[in-house]
Amino acid sequence: MPHLVLISLILVFFRLGEMTDAFLTQYRLPGATAPGDIIIEGLFPIHVAVNDNTNRFSPPQRSNCTRFYTRGLSQALAMIHAVEMANRSPLLSTLDIALGYRIHDTCSDVTTALWAVQYFTQSPSECVSATNSSQSVQPTMAVIGTSSSEISIAIARELNLLLIPQISYASTAIILSDKIRFPAFMRTVPNDMYQTNAMVKLLKDKKWNWVGIITTDGDYGRSAMESFVAQATMEGICVAFKQILPDLLTDQKLNTSISQTVNTIINNPKVKVVVSFAKSAQMMSIFQGLLGEALHDRVWVASDNWSSAKDILKDERISDIGNILGFTFKSGNVSFFHQYLNDLQFGSEAEKNNSFLKEFLLQPDIGNTRKAIQELIKNTNSDMVFSIQMAVSAIAEAVAELCSHRNCKSPTSLQPWELLAQLRNVTFEMEGLKLKFDDNGDINLGYDVSLWQKNGSDVHTYKIAEYYPSNNSFSLSFTSSTKQIVFENVVSKCSNSCQPGEFKKTAEGQHTCCYECISCPANSYSNRTDAVQCFTCDTHSEWSNAGSSKCNPKTFEYFEWNSGFAIVLLTLAAVGALFLVLVSALFIWHRDSPVVKAAGGPLCQLILFSLLGSFSSVVFFVGEPSDMTCKVRQVIFGLSFTLCVSCILVKSLKILLAFQMNLDLKELLCKLYKPYVIVFICMTVQVIICTLWLHLCPPKKNNEELPHVILMKCQEGSYVAFWVMLGYIALLALVCFIFAYIGRKLPQMYNEAKFITFGMLICLMAWVIFIPVHVTTTGKYVPAVEMVVILISNFGILSCHFLPKCYIIIFKKEHNTKDAFLKNVYEYARKSAENIRSLSGTESESKTESSIYTISTPSLLMPEEALQVSAQKPDRMTQNHTTTADSAKSQK
Repeated sequence: MPHLVLISLILVFFRLGEMTDAFLTQYRLPGATAPGDIIIEGLFPIHVAVNDNTNRFSPPQRSNCTRFYTRGLSQALAMIHAVEMANRSPLLSTLDIALGYRIHDTCSDVTTALWAVQYFTQSPSECVSATNSSQSVQPTMAVIGTSSSEISIAIARELNLLLIPQISYASTAIILSDKIRFPAFMRTVPNDMYQTNAMVKLLKDKKWNWVGIITTDGDYGRSAMESFVAQATMEGICVAFKQILPDLLTDQKLNTSISQTVNTIINNPKVKVVVSFAKSAQMMSIFQGLLGEALHDRVWVASDNWSSAKDILKDERISDIGNILGFTFKSGNVSFFHQYLNDLQFGSEAEKNNSFLKEFLLQPDIGNTRKAIQELIKNTNSDMVFSIQMAVSAIAEAVAELCSHRNCKSPTSLQPWELLAQLRNVTFEMEGLKLKFDDNGDINLGYDVSLWQKNGSDVHTYKIAEYYPSNNSFSLSFTSSTKQIVFENVVSKCSNSCQPGEFKKTAEGQHTCCYECISCPANSYSNRTDAVQCFTCDTHSEWSNAGSSKCNPKTFEYFEWNSGFAIVLLTLAAVGALFLVLVSALFIWHRDSPVVKAAGGPLCQLILFSLLGSFSSVVFFVGEPSDMTCKVRQVIFGLSFTLCVSCILVKSLKILLAFQMNLDLKELLCKLYKPYVIVFICMTVQVIICTLWLHLCPPKKNNEELPHVILMKCQEGSYVAFWVMLGYIALLALVCFIFAYIGRKLPQMYNEAKFITFGMLICLMAWVIFIPVHVTTTGKYVPAVEMVVILISNFGILSCHFLPKCYIIIFKKEHNTKDAFLKNVYEYARKSAENIRSLSGTESESKTESSIYTISTPSLLMPEEALQVSAQKPDRMTQNHTTTADSAKSQK
């Protein structure tokens, strides 16, 4: 029984081998051939689809391929031309070596391509020639192709078994750079990682961060999309939509996918840039579906898959669908290839060796040889031609180096793996460039960026930039008008850019490119467009308003000398000081006059001196504060104004003594009346207060950080000491006010108490108002408040105490005599006595005489003199009164 099973398996394998041989025998390959010592296989998409009605269980035939692809034929002819040029070059002709080729049609189908590979990888004894079955098939040394990454991946796995070198001229899938899985694969173009990196670089430079992607559902499309999305995400570019189309053009779902893609593009008006890795036929259908949609502001970024397929635009105008920017491989001089096409002879011999040409002539829109040549030239992609020429040149250089040391006429003298090893290290030259495959088996020359423009029915491409992968940069070569059309007028963003002073706030679940622009809060800033956050200002030295693009340095602020308010106050202080000097000089000049003596004599000079110190203290409230000025200004004012009020207190007490009715009280007050002692005691108390203040907690300079400025001010140190100092002055002023108020009804010529009352009232009111104003005022004008109060107090005292005296001295000299004063006092005394008699009729005449004597004391004398006169006997005073009365009558 086991023997029967074994025999059955052997029969099955034998039958399968026969079927495979039958398939390969019926498979009419290749379509173009040329003999040579070294055979190169070519795989090109002469057709772009396979008939869906094909029986997949029957041997594949080229007749099952549909949709003739003129561009693919042009690529095959580029290989033929490159082989012929290599054979004519001294490199091979001197060795008497010629390259041969066999070109196969992949029909853009993986299965068809695999049957082709199966055909030329069979051993010579198992294969038969397509043209002569009596001759064995010459072994394959290398393969050029294919353009599709998906097909290249499939056939590369087959070619890996025999290590037959495969050089692709357009397959760009990143996976093919993996030399562990694809050791025999090489290519003359960069992989898609560089292309997607170039695309992302372009989008980033132009600030297009809201894009759509169209790709195919294959190895190339999926790989390119993943690479693009990964790099775009790293650069902050968002993908609004992804549309994946079926890879096969004959797929029944293709039309539905095209319609869905068209609707998606229309329904996303903010997506102005669409990156497409689709096939040219698919893009043709999409553009036809977008007719009439006014997409003039769109930018289509075309991959190398369709960037040169200018024939996809037929009835569409460029202005209808927008601008097309194509990424193409580096191209070379194709003039020799165009000459080759013009010289191409269509005849029986050509058609015998190249059946593709015969089929091409049978196409409906060709008809004749001239039209055929024009169509071939029109469908020539210079980048593809250059890539194919590089592949052939690399093989020719490697063959020349190997065959220079051996006889390559023998079919077995050279093995594919030997050629593969030589290709990986070969250096060859094309158009002045020295080229070599890198460690991944790739030749990376970068990309050209072309702009499509249509003139009539013809589409032309203009190179506007070059991309250099070595430093990830572009070299621009477009005109200013092109730049205006393509780059400047296109805005592809989900949200408008946030301006400096704003930051982006993305809602949860949204793309990072869809956001709101929020103004930076106060004391923060953003200084660039589309900032993701605001930076905080150093609030110690900087500030900013809400929505600021920078931090403003805080300026130092204080009560400046050049401030208009300061100038006014200082001018008033200077005027007051000048007036003090003049008054002092006037009083010294008239020091023996009754008015000066009645005003206090030497005490007046002391008051004027103290007021000068008070005016001088105003200067220290202006300008940049320092520790010294902060201390000096308060101490000078406190001591000088205390001296002033103390002297006025002495004057008030003198008046009270001069006109006191109660003799017992008057006698007591006379004993206590020591003018300079009183002044000394008052000053001593203030000196103690200021000394303790300066020693324990003195005023000092302090910088207060306000929202926009740094306020340089004086901190009073101990506010308790500050208010105690002012309160002490206020207490003295209040006592003066009370004493003066008691003696307010004095003789008209001697109404000193009334002026003291007004002066102290002004001071008290000014300082009472100062308290709330000082507490509530902030900023640099706080010192000005105290300056105003000081000036009001000084001018109040100056006006009430000295201006009336100066007026009498200068303009009323007749009143500045002793007789005038005594007469006025006598009249006041007589009226006061009559009032006393009327109020106290039972009192004795002696007591009335005593009252008259008390009131009529010559108070225009100095205090010491007044006290001496007050001690005289009543009879003497009566005599003095009589004399004074007589004198008054004589004056009348």
